[in-house]
Amino acid sequence: MEGRELPRPPRRIPTRADGLTQLETGTPPDPQPPPRAPWIFVRILAAVVVLLIIVAGGATAGRWIRSQSVSADPPPGLASDRGARTPTPTPTPTVPIDTKTMMASAGPAVVRVLATTCAGTGEGTGTLIEGDKILTAASAIKEPMAIVIVTPDNRIRRANLFGTSADGVAVMRMIGPLDAPRLRLAATELPPNAERALIGYTAAGAETIQKIGTAAHPVHLSTVMDAAKLGGPVLGTSGQVVGMVVGDTVQASTIVGVDKLRAYVAPGSTGIKATLGDCPRSRGPQTPVAPELQVASTPLAVEVQQLLTSFYTHMNRHEFEAVQPLYSRRLARSLTPDHDRRAHQTSYFFLPKVTELTRFDGDGAAARVSLNVLFAPGVKGSGGQSCNRLDYRYEMVRRQGKLVIDRAVKMSDPQPCESE
Repeated sequence: MEGRELPRPPRRIPTRADGLTQLETGTPPDPQPPPRAPWIFVRILAAVVVLLIIVAGGATAGRWIRSQSVSADPPPGLASDRGARTPTPTPTPTVPIDTKTMMASAGPAVVRVLATTCAGTGEGTGTLIEGDKILTAASAIKEPMAIVIVTPDNRIRRANLFGTSADGVAVMRMIGPLDAPRLRLAATELPPNAERALIGYTAAGAETIQKIGTAAHPVHLSTVMDAAKLGGPVLGTSGQVVGMVVGDTVQASTIVGVDKLRAYVAPGSTGIKATLGDCPRSRGPQTPVAPELQVASTPLAVEVQQLLTSFYTHMNRHEFEAVQPLYSRRLARSLTPDHDRRAHQTSYFFLPKVTELTRFDGDGAAARVSLNVLFAPGVKGSGGQSCNRLDYRYEMVRRQGKLVIDRAVKMSDPQPCESE
């Protein structure tokens, strides 16, 4: 069988081989990728390490530079940011004031203002300044019929009103000469840390001085004020006037600065206008008026003082019915409430002094009293005056165990209040 290819023997299946139901001829498996060369991984790791070193080094350098800039003084004109903290300012020391020295030098130029008015309190504090002018609070002399000033040593001078301002300042001019110091208005306002003081009078006529803090840290005025201190000057450490207290009431009191005061006293000032009174009946201050005892303070003298205090206070308040129990039965028949009302429509009694005291038989007494009376210049018998000094002798008897006025005898003719 030459020329013919012999058949191949069948493929043997090994024994113990699992049976096949189908011959699987699928594609051969993908070849595995070759492993990455070690040098690529090392390069990546090195780059990461270098980056971390650069970042850490930059942060350290930044902190070092910042610490150096904080520890160093900032250049002139530039502020350090020292942790963005606001530096605590050093407190500016307060410029102190010596109230004892100030009272001795400025006190004689601060006066008491009294008035009989159609409206208002009729009482305040005033300041003598150059040109015989007087500054006070407008509320003390609303619609005045007559005005006087009283110095700390009880000298009396009449005054005329120039006018009042919208913010409560009154400018007056004194009538007649007066040998007393004058205060100067400061050229500028005080620094905010300079201490200030207020000089004023109490309702009893005592002159006082109180510190009122600084402009930056003021004392509330109501804690040191009473109505009689309205118009009082505010003084700086130099003793010059830097302001004045004004207001309709103590609670509403405020300070008008020296700049405005200078404008009000300037020649031809347009900031003030006259508001004079024109009423048939006016009154003075409503506070009690107690006579000064210039005699020994015996029980009888004190009893006389109490009787006259009630008498003058009721008369000043025009409480004429309340005066009747202070009269003896004989005197009450002639001095009725209507009689007193007609005789004292504008009068105001002030500064009484008991100069003599005599005890009568039968437990009566006689007291000689020097006093002053302010009244409208147009009333009957005024003679063109508005303030007179009186000299009376009051004879007193007992009525139901209490002293009462039985008679008043004029000891000398009335004299002008300005007479020394």
